[in-house]
Amino acid sequence: MNILIVDDHPFIIQAYKNALEKYSQQGYEFDVTQANNCKSGYENIVDGKKKFDVAFFDISMPEYAEKGIYSGEDLATLIKKEMPGCKVILLTMHTELLKINNIIKNINPNGLIIKNDLTFDELIFAFDKIINNESYYSQTVIKLVGQAQYNNIELDAFDKQILFHLSKGVKTKDLPQYIPLSLSAIEKRKLNIREILEVKGSTDVDLINEAKTKGVI
Repeated sequence: MNILIVDDHPFIIQAYKNALEKYSQQGYEFDVTQANNCKSGYENIVDGKKKFDVAFFDISMPEYAEKGIYSGEDLATLIKKEMPGCKVILLTMHTELLKINNIIKNINPNGLIIKNDLTFDELIFAFDKIINNESYYSQTVIKLVGQAQYNNIELDAFDKQILFHLSKGVKTKDLPQYIPLSLSAIEKRKLNIREILEVKGSTDVDLINEAKTKGVI
């Protein structure tokens, strides 16, 4: 079974490998490929040398902006396109309901685990369910999706790109250089995002802070 692990924390990668080694005692053999940022994760997916059966992605990692890969979510979307049969497991420190809902809706991973929920036994249990064609959400995820707040908030890929580039200090007038939309379209989207996120302040800083608070970026 070919496994891809992409995480920028070496001790987390080692924990995954230890769990796989424990699980291999049940008769499985694993060929593990590891990467520690979006760039190396992207390269392992698109080079075509391996077809992965299971992929673990950390949500927050150093970006690969040249290819439009800004997080583990983008890598998960990519591998689902390139290798539809691959089972995707996402791990995150985020506990914001909006963020979790967006991950489930946009990616629909086989596994979604909050890192604070993660133990060695829990990882083995999750992996067992996933390779047996079941889904696994950790306890914090289950509690969050049961809440109603923000359930109707939806932002598409362009909205998220606008927020991302604003958070990097790009001025609104310069956003058309990074996003294939006209300036007027971007300004309309910004107004819509402000309404959706219920931003109280009038500045881009207020917008970005609210987006971060609600886990959009």
